[in-house]
Amino acid sequence: MNMFRTAALMAVMIVLFALIGRAIAGPGGMMIAFLFAIGLNFFSYWFSDKIVLKMYGAEEVSRQDAPELVDMVDRLRQRAGLPMPRVCIMPSDNPNAFATGRNPEHAVVAVTEGIMRSLDRDELAGVIAHELAHIENRDILTSSIAATLASAITLLAQFGFYFGGRDRGGLIGSLLMLILAPIAATLIQTAISRTREFAADRDGARISGNPRGLANALARLQQGAEARPMQASANTENTAHMFIVNPFAGAMSGLANLFSTHPPTEERIERLNEMAQTGEF
Repeated sequence: MNMFRTAALMAVMIVLFALIGRAIAGPGGMMIAFLFAIGLNFFSYWFSDKIVLKMYGAEEVSRQDAPELVDMVDRLRQRAGLPMPRVCIMPSDNPNAFATGRNPEHAVVAVTEGIMRSLDRDELAGVIAHELAHIENRDILTSSIAATLASAITLLAQFGFYFGGRDRGGLIGSLLMLILAPIAATLIQTAISRTREFAADRDGARISGNPRGLANALARLQQGAEARPMQASANTENTAHMFIVNPFAGAMSGLANLFSTHPPTEERIERLNEMAQTGEF
């Protein structure tokens, strides 16, 4: 199912690329954009994780560098029956985490410095288990490719507006392309991400054996993201769906919240607390 979803995502993004290319430079532009999208899909499959890690300055750590963190990941990945992922730390006060990589054998779990200062042991274990659930469910390739392709679509739409779209379709058409192309990319990410998060919460609670730890962590992370949002840019905003909570939540308001890549944190917490009460996890 996840392989089908990844293939469908790539196909939709290729179509979007082709349509934008046609709007910029006609049939010739459509063919160039189509070929570019094919190449970008191939590149994204192999290198999207490296792009995202570099974007956030994530550095790999060993057991010697961060023994408690690495031991926690190791213990939980054994419970999930997964290979040991690489562990990275991001230099950010925003309390957050994500997983990336093309498959469980090439997976990475990345956490911020802020999350290590903000959460207690049970809460952090819940977050790590959530990220391992994404690896277990093979969500990580889809989310990494979506981030790379959405960023490329945004840049292509901007290029078309400033260097070609206005000459062919007029100012109104160019503005529509500039606005609607990134929205379309965001809607695709949103559709993928919201269902992924509920599933990863459920499976993360199973891996950690403590739904309330993850529920408490989500409450703290949401507060931290609103108080200390990451600095957003066109590229980084396209990676929001990869994090356990939206790292730009504090900078979002109004219309932007309609396109949130995450389900409401309150609903996620409620589901986890219900799991803890019923013991079904």
